[in-house]
Amino acid sequence: MDKSMGVDLFPVLLVDDSKDDVRFFQRAWRQKGISNPLYVVPHGQACLHFLRHEAGYASTSEAPRPGVVLMDIRMPVMNGLECLKAIRADPELELLPVIIFTTSLEYEDRVLSYKLGCNGFIEKPLDFDHLSTAVAMIHQYWTLCKLP
Repeated sequence: MDKSMGVDLFPVLLVDDSKDDVRFFQRAWRQKGISNPLYVVPHGQACLHFLRHEAGYASTSEAPRPGVVLMDIRMPVMNGLECLKAIRADPELELLPVIIFTTSLEYEDRVLSYKLGCNGFIEKPLDFDHLSTAVAMIHQYWTLCKLP
């Protein structure tokens, strides 16, 4: 992990297929002055490729091990819950912190996310100001955690 002013600058992986949500997230990331590298992939299968250094993510410099994964649930190819299940089943990835960050209000999604081993379930705010605040709080919390 890189360090800047005593803070761990672990990479963060955002897994989200919505170009608008990604753009707003990146804007909030910049607005809050977060220095951690932010990587983005569009679905669960790409997330697994990124984490396992497969397909177009073979280079560890272009796909470093993230300190935390922020994952949407509803995505094409492989949804977030399927990806979370695969992460928890992989001995190389099983301890990786995964936060479900989604617009889903379904109680079943929340329960299943925790049963599958997510580290947190956060409803994605729909307006930019609340999203920006959520991004800052998520970053602050995971910066304080001691990651494996």
